[in-house]
Amino acid sequence: MMLGLELLLIIVCLLYGARKGGVALGLLGGIGVVVLTFVFQISPGKPPVDVMLTIVAVVAASATLQASGGLEVLLLMAEKMLRRNPKYISVLAPFVTAFLTMLCGTGHVVYTMLPIIYDIAIKNGVRPERPMAAASVGAQMGIIASPVSVAVVSLVAFLAKAPAGAHHVDFVTLLSVTIPSTLAGVMMIGIFSWFRGKDLDKDPEFQARIADPETRKFIYGETTTLLGKELKRDQWIAMWIFVGAIAVVATLGAFEGLRPHFDGKALSMVLTIQMFMMMAGAFILIFTKTNAGSIGKTEVFRAGMIAVVAVFGVAWMADSVFDANLPTIKAALSEMIKSQPWTYALALLIVSKFVNSQAAAISAMVPVALSIGVEPGYVVAFAAACYGYYILPTYPSDLAAIQFDRSGTTHIGKYLINHSFIFPGLIGVGTSCVVGYFLAAARGLV
Repeated sequence: MMLGLELLLIIVCLLYGARKGGVALGLLGGIGVVVLTFVFQISPGKPPVDVMLTIVAVVAASATLQASGGLEVLLLMAEKMLRRNPKYISVLAPFVTAFLTMLCGTGHVVYTMLPIIYDIAIKNGVRPERPMAAASVGAQMGIIASPVSVAVVSLVAFLAKAPAGAHHVDFVTLLSVTIPSTLAGVMMIGIFSWFRGKDLDKDPEFQARIADPETRKFIYGETTTLLGKELKRDQWIAMWIFVGAIAVVATLGAFEGLRPHFDGKALSMVLTIQMFMMMAGAFILIFTKTNAGSIGKTEVFRAGMIAVVAVFGVAWMADSVFDANLPTIKAALSEMIKSQPWTYALALLIVSKFVNSQAAAISAMVPVALSIGVEPGYVVAFAAACYGYYILPTYPSDLAAIQFDRSGTTHIGKYLINHSFIFPGLIGVGTSCVVGYFLAAARGLV
């Protein structure tokens, strides 16, 4: 009964925190820890300090890239490719946004691309819902395949602390599963999107809408583009510094011998990521004229700091409950999850929807899963399930896609659940989990 009350407390904090938005999710975790400690007399667990510091380092570097204007270089490259292939935009758009997320570590890059994707689609007679919804979902799927995303660095840190005897999953092994499985999921999203919905010339609702000259003018509007914008030398320098740092991190992860060894052990990838991300941000400041004061004002920095607070509160609260009740939880769940590993993926998906954050979902679920005996291989195989907030159209990027689509084809349905993002999300995440499982099996992880 006590365990039930403690779990209910976690659920209430998650639901209310997610409803309030922003840093509320993490702060509500603070209430949970206080109640657990002073009311239920549970010894507080340990906050995931390594994870939080890694997030800070990655966010600092990514925010410095955005403040320097280096992000615009990547966005301009993406736009040029899309405009060269307008007929295939429904397939290319989710790949473009996924790759941008993988490079930058945040799905917030999609906001700049959405109006450009809409402009290309509507001017070429493509139903905007097709690439718009796919691009929004693709951007979020790219998070679990990014070597510098909050979710991945959190997952690496948790896997590094897996119980003795379990399969060791390092940084490169993780990405060797999540990158191809993510791309497979994005590909299936693109194929589905290419054929979804009615063509604009056969859609009676759309045709009725553009029959009014003023509405037609609003829908087709003026061209939104980054083309023709003059990029400064500093922007290119910042971009290459950031991309170079990612390449170095990936190389050090692939070749353990390149890392310094202390007491017979190679420097951990958690510390390696922290060092090189901080250094990348510093180099951008040193070799460009970036205003250091503007870094904290960027969207990437704001979202990243919210993620830190969310991970702090959610993981601390969950760790407190599960540490105190580990024998009971193991007895209740371990056999079920071992015999039916997909139940872990389902639980991760549901928690992700509650917390609206992949990093927070991983912080809440992965330590618990590992502590009750779930093989790290299954955690890696089903990593894509940490993206479940497409289930209801409440995430900012989905809402932005709806707003940018002036044609009205990207929409929230009458029954709320029948919205433009539900099928791309289910198809993408489902495919990634299936492919991830087979890749993990091929590596001998499951």
